[in-house]
Amino acid sequence: MKGLLVDDDALFLRTLQRALERRGIQADTAVDSASALELARRAPIDFALVDLKIGKESGLRVIAPLKEIRPGTRVVMMTGYASVATAVEAIKAGADDYLLKPVNVDAILRVLADEPMPPTSAEEESMIPLGRLEWEHIQQALRATDGNISATARLLGVHRRSLQRKLAKKPGGGNVNQ
Repeated sequence: MKGLLVDDDALFLRTLQRALERRGIQADTAVDSASALELARRAPIDFALVDLKIGKESGLRVIAPLKEIRPGTRVVMMTGYASVATAVEAIKAGADDYLLKPVNVDAILRVLADEPMPPTSAEEESMIPLGRLEWEHIQQALRATDGNISATARLLGVHRRSLQRKLAKKPGGGNVNQ
């Protein structure tokens, strides 16, 4: 099995690539969408693990071209910014699955094998912090306005400068990992 890992976090890419190699799975890595698509053109792949946020780009925009270049490739969206809205967007864009980062190799292999995920413990099931939900809502509004801050502020009913301050901050912590 051969795959493609697409994420702007080089350390995460190396760690995941090594973990997959220990399981006998070869994977190329790309830190941006252009590199990912070029690698997909050069060699056949069975799967692609794509981060939702690749630098300033959206990983959602990589899904359709990947599927066009390599039909039948299983595309799995990964994100530390999980929400129902982004999960729905990913699936609508053509992703086969959606995983929350940090993700372990066992979970990835289960998804690639199309096996059901085991039930989570009550300790793992927790509310997403309000700051994280707000961040996701803002990101969704930004996508709807093609990144226009003023239009996004109007859409959300907030002052543009308030929105800029919120965007300068990382999403609220809690125990949801990025």
